[in-house]
Amino acid sequence: MKNINRNRKLRRKKRVSANICGTKNRPRISVFRSNQHIYAQAIDDIERKTLVSSLLKNKKINKKITKKEEAKLVGLDLAQKLKKINISQAVFDRGGYHYHGRVAALADGLREGGIKI
Repeated sequence: MKNINRNRKLRRKKRVSANICGTKNRPRISVFRSNQHIYAQAIDDIERKTLVSSLLKNKKINKKITKKEEAKLVGLDLAQKLKKINISQAVFDRGGYHYHGRVAALADGLREGGIKI
């Protein structure tokens, strides 16, 4: 059963990522979701470089937050880093994940931070 789900995710990732390409002015926002954390990075596919990345794993937060709130904070942090390098637009690549829950919260955080997706 585990192998079937992995194959489904890989097929979904190929289908979603096939038509997405990031440039220096409009990078691709790639999302990785683990069981505990969520990571995002802005990638220039033409030069094959990561421009900025964001995760909340190492930052100190005084209160206990949910995974959805963590994803939104990662989106806001990434938006702030993108604004510093004068990028206001991006292409969102959800990978093999459904646009729901933490992935959607990360996208909302990016939009709230002023990045047009």
